[in-house]
Amino acid sequence: MFEVNNNKMNDDRIDEIGENHIATSAKTPLRADAFDISDDEKIERIQESVKEILETLGMDLTDDSMQGTPKRVAKAFVNELFMGLNPKNKPKASTFDNTYKYGEMLVEKNIIVYSTCEHHLLPIIGRAHVAYISNGKVIGLSKMNRIVEYYAKRPQVQERLTMQVVQAMQEALGTQDVACVIDAKHLCVNSRGIKDIESSTVTAEFGGAFKNKETKREFLDYIKLNTDFQ
Repeated sequence: MFEVNNNKMNDDRIDEIGENHIATSAKTPLRADAFDISDDEKIERIQESVKEILETLGMDLTDDSMQGTPKRVAKAFVNELFMGLNPKNKPKASTFDNTYKYGEMLVEKNIIVYSTCEHHLLPIIGRAHVAYISNGKVIGLSKMNRIVEYYAKRPQVQERLTMQVVQAMQEALGTQDVACVIDAKHLCVNSRGIKDIESSTVTAEFGGAFKNKETKREFLDYIKLNTDFQ
């Protein structure tokens, strides 16, 4: 009886939230036992779940085109789309002494973002712009891309992703002077629901010196520069 009432409360809460964009914290909501089983076992379990979903939808899984779909989806979930859930995949953010004494902000623009909305498990596709001001350390340019990729490859909300990128950069560089802006399309908006194919979502996180109005404006002006080198 308690379980039925509890489920009813959950259903009521889901109905109350509706299409609202809810993010609970800057941390990805993971259970404590998230990594108690291996990736191979996760693939096996997800494969069976996907098979059940497709069969429930009425798909004929004996068809040549569909036979491998459950396993393909399971492998994509664990090894690609959601690989950023596993700490073992976190990129090593190697830093180096700023021996050339570069004192201005460094901006990495147009980092491609491929993520997945955690509300409908539909794609988020966009670009991230990340900047920092060195306090004695610099980070390899490709590491900035890899940090974005790592946090994007998990069920996400864009606000959390933006904050996680900034926090990871701050930790690696030992400075609060980090900023990130993400502009992305959400297929949960573009392909379902309101079906608005033109709208995109912009989120920003500014740390340290980037909270200063002039520094923030400089960063935003940089990311507006034309970078078409063809």
